[in-house]
This record gives sequence, structure tokens and C-alpha cells, in this order.
Amino acid sequence: MPNRYKDWLKQAQSDLQHCRHACEDGDYDWACFAAHQAAEKAVKAVLEFKGGQYWGHAISKLLEGIEDHTIPEQCMSDALFLDKFYIPTRYPNGFDIGAPVDYYTKKDAEGAYDAAKNILAFCESILP
Repeated sequence: MPNRYKDWLKQAQSDLQHCRHACEDGDYDWACFAAHQAAEKAVKAVLEFKGGQYWGHAISKLLEGIEDHTIPEQCMSDALFLDKFYIPTRYPNGFDIGAPVDYYTKKDAEGAYDAAKNILAFCESILP
């Protein structure tokens, strides 16, 4: 089976761009989700490159699978921040009332963008 880490990385970069555009458009819920996706796919690019096993969407847990590199404390903190955006950014039942669009702010989206950008840079530093 071919190693498709370049595809994972390319999509991570595209998702980060989508996050930036969603921030600019005021779609803060989607910006947060796109940031999560960018970081998740960047980590999966590294795991794919190394031939490791990976499953799931918790970025913090996926980072733990990169065994031969020290994960910077900031990356782990960013991952834990982004992990909170996987489900509630998309589903109204993530909150007891209101839709996700009602809960996410520009500050959330910009923080998510910065966190994803940091994780992407770390992953890119590992890849050839």
C-alpha cells in the first residue's frame, strides 16, 4: 500500500486555509472545525509517513503516537484546545439550547487558527 502522507499534508494545509477564510467570513464555528481538521490531518500525515497505526480524531491522542519525537508542550496544549471543537462546532445537540453558530466567536476562531498553524508547523518540521 502506498504511503500517502503527502496527501494528508496537502489536505491539512488546505483545511488551514479554509479556516482562515471562514474566520474572514465570520463563520467562526466552521473556522474552529476546519482548524481541528487541519491539525488532525497534519498529525496523521506524520503517522502515515512513519508507517504507524492511527485511529480517531483526538489530536492530543494522535500526537502521543509520534513516539520518536518530543512533542512540544505548546503543541499538546494546542491539541487539547482544538479537541474541543470536533463535535460541538457541528451539532446542535452539543449544547442544551441554540445552534453551534450561536456559541463561537472571532476570538475562538483566531485561537483555533493559531493552534492549528502551530501543530502544522511542528508536523512539517518532521516530514521531508
